Amino acid sequence: MSPPAKVEEPKPAAEEKPRSTAEVDFTKYKTAADIVASALKKLVPLVVEGAKILDICVEGDKLIEEGTGAVYNKAVKGVKITKGLAFPTCVSVNNCVAHFSPLASDPLSSQVLAKDDVVKLHIGAQIDGFAAVSAETVVVGASADAPVTGRRADVIQAAWHAAEAAMRLVKVGNKNWAVTEAVSKVAAAWGCKPVEGMLSCQQTQNVIDGKKRIILNPSESQKKDFETITFAENEVYGVDILISSGEDGKARLEESRTTVYQKDSTVNYQLKMKTSRAVFSEVQKKAGAFPFNLRSLEDEKRARLGLQEAVQHGLVKPYEVIYAPAGTFVAGFHFTIALLPAGPALITQSPVWYKPELVKSDKQLEDPELKELITKKLREDKKSKKKAKKAGESGEEEKE
Repeated sequence: MSPPAKVEEPKPAAEEKPRSTAEVDFTKYKTAADIVASALKKLVPLVVEGAKILDICVEGDKLIEEGTGAVYNKAVKGVKITKGLAFPTCVSVNNCVAHFSPLASDPLSSQVLAKDDVVKLHIGAQIDGFAAVSAETVVVGASADAPVTGRRADVIQAAWHAAEAAMRLVKVGNKNWAVTEAVSKVAAAWGCKPVEGMLSCQQTQNVIDGKKRIILNPSESQKKDFETITFAENEVYGVDILISSGEDGKARLEESRTTVYQKDSTVNYQLKMKTSRAVFSEVQKKAGAFPFNLRSLEDEKRARLGLQEAVQHGLVKPYEVIYAPAGTFVAGFHFTIALLPAGPALITQSPVWYKPELVKSDKQLEDPELKELITKKLREDKKSKKKAKKAGESGEEEKE
């Protein structure tokens, strides 16, 4: 009797490495970024002498809502995909650092743009909780024939080059302090300072203010308490570069009323007032985890009243309007970047307005390391990696 045939045991299937959120949902991030880029292309031409800031803010929000409303309309397993604004349109002028987006009822709602104003546009969209936020700086009335000069040019060049350096330093294995230091060094080349204490945060689904963070120009106490982090594969970051032409980069609160808020998902509190509960319920329904403008709520006056209790108990946090000293200028660029397995990938698109011929400063970046850094490709291609590896190996052989 012949022995029974040997039955080969099936080899265990190689375990598939789970794909990261950043990788799996990169398409949603990119779709949100395309909507933001399309909105900015329409907003930049509106930044002209005599334009009302309120009108630009309203138009920006409308463009994002229209753009997100046109995509991802099929329910997944019977559930609608959430989408819309990830950051309401803010238009912050000259020494105003950020978050200026007035209501029609505010005293400053009639503010209009003037020639030579340094205008920061800040806007974001999200698809299924995956957000792309972008910001750029525009100067009213500037052209190739009449470029920006003086301190306005210095601060814009400093901010643009600092953003380019930061983009290349947010990479796997690097620490957050490498970005902080490079941004300060770049700003110094134009006699400028990063705005003190400004944060850039890790992003995940429904979170744009994650726990891993980068800080700009920290004070001594901020430096002491700030956590050192290492950038890791499959993470996404929203990087906010804000540079001031002032001496120390300090900013403060002024008269402007806060209009942008965000629900804090880590805080639980049972609101006592009926109005507070109604407004908070509306916020959850309309904005979810993302920042919102009071303008988007049904009744602005009731919303202000209803949010007081929520803010007092930390359920909702304000994005306060802050200012650098009068007579100074603040320029800003914001980008969203993913650290994919194949290398860093910029989610948001390049600025619409900025071109070197529009901004003429008599200063320039002298530091050879930083100059080399900003000319590097964001992602090293495979051929050059292989060449570098081969060169390293042959160098080792020669040593032997």
